[in-house]
Amino acid sequence: MKILIADDHDLLIDTLVMFLKVEGEIETITAADLDGALGAIDSNKPFDLIILDYNMPGMAGLNGLKTALAFNGGQRVALMSGIATRSIAEEALSFGAAGFVPKTLSAKSLLNAVRFMAMGEQYAPIDFMTAEDEAAIPNPLAEKLSRREMQVLEGLSKGKSNKEIARDLDLQEPTIKLHVKTLYRKIGAGNRTQAALIAKDEGLF
Repeated sequence: MKILIADDHDLLIDTLVMFLKVEGEIETITAADLDGALGAIDSNKPFDLIILDYNMPGMAGLNGLKTALAFNGGQRVALMSGIATRSIAEEALSFGAAGFVPKTLSAKSLLNAVRFMAMGEQYAPIDFMTAEDEAAIPNPLAEKLSRREMQVLEGLSKGKSNKEIARDLDLQEPTIKLHVKTLYRKIGAGNRTQAALIAKDEGLF
């Protein structure tokens, strides 16, 4: 079995790859953003499964999932996230995603999910998909921000410049500056470092 895992968090990637390699029959290739994932798809034989992080650079919400699903004539692509709500998972599945994998999934459950999806089935954990809507209510700080402002704040939390964030989100740098100014006001931050610390303290990233 050959799978591609794309996520911009090195620790998560390393942990997943290490765990899957223990199983022996699973070959893993990794990427850190959507462009890297598409490049890996283009330069390798077909993957049995591709797993994309919902919030990594280049994804632009579910647009990245749609791009990967259609790339090179069609792929089996699953969405992975630690912040996506049930409604986002349902939308991803409706677009034809191979599955939705919460980052809270146990190692054993993840392995079972990978095998299930690689065999052509669609996967989503029942407890996540049937949870009460209240369980999907975002962090109070996150409720103050738009989806785009959250993406910009994540970039700030990773120490990225406005130019880098603009490139990741396919936006102009002046637009990013405007988002930064607005989110500063909304969360009560005075600078980039303070914004990143507030996000970390609130458990957003």
